[in-house]
Amino acid sequence: MKLQSIKTWVTVPPTGIGGSFWVLVKVTTDTGIEGIGECYGIPISGDIACQMVEDTFERFIAGSDPHHIETLFRRVYSAGFTQRPDISMMGVFSGIETAIWDILGKAHDVPVYQLLGGQFHQRLRTYTYLYPADAQAIANPGEDVYHDPDAAAARALDYIAMGFTAVKQDPAGPYSFQGGRELSLHELSRTEENVKRIREAIGDQADILVGTHGQMTTSSAIRLAKRLEPYDPLWFEEPCPPDQTEAIGRVAANTSIPVATGERLTTKQEFHQALKAGVNILQPDVGRSGGIWETKKIAQIAELYNAQIAPHIYCGPVAHAAAAQVGFSSPSFLILETIQTDFHDAILHQPLRWEEGYLLPPTEPGLGITLNEDVVEAHPYSSGGRLHLEMCQTPLPSDNRLKISELENG
Repeated sequence: MKLQSIKTWVTVPPTGIGGSFWVLVKVTTDTGIEGIGECYGIPISGDIACQMVEDTFERFIAGSDPHHIETLFRRVYSAGFTQRPDISMMGVFSGIETAIWDILGKAHDVPVYQLLGGQFHQRLRTYTYLYPADAQAIANPGEDVYHDPDAAAARALDYIAMGFTAVKQDPAGPYSFQGGRELSLHELSRTEENVKRIREAIGDQADILVGTHGQMTTSSAIRLAKRLEPYDPLWFEEPCPPDQTEAIGRVAANTSIPVATGERLTTKQEFHQALKAGVNILQPDVGRSGGIWETKKIAQIAELYNAQIAPHIYCGPVAHAAAAQVGFSSPSFLILETIQTDFHDAILHQPLRWEEGYLLPPTEPGLGITLNEDVVEAHPYSSGGRLHLEMCQTPLPSDNRLKISELENG
């Protein structure tokens, strides 16, 4: 059996939840077995990302035995005489590699997790961001779940009613390209008030996860962590920019809240550095970290540091299904991010299976999902459109009181 051809799509979720677009791939073998995968967060135009995927497949992967995952990884990892973590190239490879695992599962007639050591967990605990009930509506005053404490608390209760036992929010401020900065007193207080109100509303029914998307300096992150400690969050996520591993470690050493990071890291090398710095919870995104096999290695390294993994998801359901395969087979698994929208379900012939906030294991071979190509193709990407995710291009003063919508409209 040889890997023969690849097809790519860029599809656009109508709500924008999960990113502006998703890069999906289908790999076919010379025996007719097909596998699907998803590339996460490649920081270029979607159509160019597809060209990268196709070029990488033709150069390094076409004609290979799909069982030779290690060889394929080393070829792509070393592409162009790089031989170091490259977040764009690993995003490309991760989607292809996921499709190859889907092929292997189908070829051996087992779910992928059975090829990764077997099923360890009977179901996977999941969490959700506090998304608005209508993501396409303009929030009225007092209804902004991202910044209004009462709206956030009410939405948290909605998710608990659905069965979720953990919710996440990032109310700190706009994500600026300038890197770590000192949050203003207004931003610090707003963040604390949001977390306080959520805790008051939900009590001990669910964990609170605090995301910050690498916005702060070390000192600012420690200041915020001290304010949040009374509300006992499950974690404090990416408090400093992702390239500031030692700074994130200093934050971890100065707070009782477990520190998490990883959505913008790739390969076991970068995750190992995070563990050595003192990070407690790793958040690999299987569509960026190097694929299923590399993410499994990251989960195993976490065991050596008495740490856990909480795979990141801000993408489509294919990468979600891939992350679940790692989760089901990994003793170090803690919790899985999830997104549930109508479009996430629509692009699959059979949606992922849930039970009161927990993801159930697939019994079908491979990833256990089948892509609805008609729906994917009915939501095409326009060349030169928005990137998957974008940051505010305005430097922010240390007394900032503005939200991202106010900056963009100002």
